Amino acid sequence: MIPDEIKFILFLIFYIPSTLCTLFVLYHLLFDRTLRQALHNHVIIVLLVICLLADGTIYPWMLYYYQNENTWNRSMIFCTIWGFLDWSLYILHTMLFAWATVERHILIFHDRWILTRKRRLIFHYFPLVFFPIYLFVFYFLVYFIPPCENYSDPTYPVCMWPCLYNNYALSMYDYVVEQLLPTFTIVFCSITLLRRVLRQRVRTQRIIHWKKHRKMAIQVLCISLVYLLLLLPYATIYILRFYVGLSNPLLDEFSASTSFISYFIILLFPFVSAVSLPELQTKLTNLLLLRRKRQIKPRVTLLVRVHPNGNDQHN
Repeated sequence: MIPDEIKFILFLIFYIPSTLCTLFVLYHLLFDRTLRQALHNHVIIVLLVICLLADGTIYPWMLYYYQNENTWNRSMIFCTIWGFLDWSLYILHTMLFAWATVERHILIFHDRWILTRKRRLIFHYFPLVFFPIYLFVFYFLVYFIPPCENYSDPTYPVCMWPCLYNNYALSMYDYVVEQLLPTFTIVFCSITLLRRVLRQRVRTQRIIHWKKHRKMAIQVLCISLVYLLLLLPYATIYILRFYVGLSNPLLDEFSASTSFISYFIILLFPFVSAVSLPELQTKLTNLLLLRRKRQIKPRVTLLVRVHPNGNDQHN
């Protein structure tokens, strides 16, 4: 079990740099016309907006909780809002990134699907609108207007439990459709994307198209690696505990640790996005070089001329 003091320190270390990085990447993706119009960046922009919403709500509350756990009395409505934002933003981030791994296959290998405006609306823009609307409506119904009474649990950061999750069918639907399926989609599509890109590179030998495809593939594969490292342990333990029926103190402690670690997906996402975007790497490098040049003071040359009368005068 990770002590609360360590959790507070870890969150604090990553939270501020992550928020600044989110703003930096969003600024360049939104205000650079070329980056803004690139289809493969649209889902990244939406994911970064989700990160920004979480940075303004969930993570400050988590920091305050771990610092004032025994003295923070929270109302039921606050716990409900926290639970709604915590779960909906987390699931939305995962589902949208799962869609991003699918879309990369379309953009790289089936770009004819998005050649017309109608096809772009169906295969590109519709998922970016559908998933947020569907998930926010679904979790709003679960958290705010259930047919039963939700109950609070002040011993946990997210201090309420939706009573609808006592229904096995709904709980199973939520886990399989909104957690398990996106996770396996990320795994499957990432592996197949890497395989197809490498095979395409060997077959075509077209350097220009390869560079373009490589950038899109590297971007999503780097983010996939973060998801797999941080999300798979949590998903595996969840299956073992709630659907296989395994239960022991060690497994319970490991489950709490993997749940805490899963919160770092959103915190690390801006960093991986910035590193995986070559355009942002160039801009960041230029900013650092410009700052370094400004810090170097110019050398002052002292000019000495000889006056006709033989005395030196300094300018």
